[in-house]
Amino acid sequence: MRTERANDGGQVERRDPKVIVGAAIIRDGRVLACARSAPPEVAGMWEFPGGKVEPGEAEVDALVRECVEELAVRVEIGDRVGRDVRMAHGRSVLKVYAARLLDGDEPQALEHEALRWLTADELDSVTWLPADAPIVAALRPVLKNP
Repeated sequence: MRTERANDGGQVERRDPKVIVGAAIIRDGRVLACARSAPPEVAGMWEFPGGKVEPGEAEVDALVRECVEELAVRVEIGDRVGRDVRMAHGRSVLKVYAARLLDGDEPQALEHEALRWLTADELDSVTWLPADAPIVAALRPVLKNP
């Protein structure tokens, strides 16, 4: 999934896309959705919590870190949900993992406008970011058949 482009000297540069990880945190047949507060063009749209994988960081470690930073929760990461979703014209790729909260932790909206727990039937009640939409479709049967 490398991207290629010609630099100023006409040579082709190959770059691996930046990896963005997301957590589909599932509890009691519901998934946690987070409303973006910024930037303005996506404020109020919904996403799964997560963020960029730092150089040298494992995807699972990045996701655990992001959940602490964004929600003040500890999570156990499970299997992948859905397929890789290419973003930003192929410059990044979103990978979402199922997750569960540890030790009764309760998510707090530290970086989001709002949080909601959604059942499979409620997934369409919010406007998802375009990159998250394919994951929502893959998640629906998981929530209906826990």
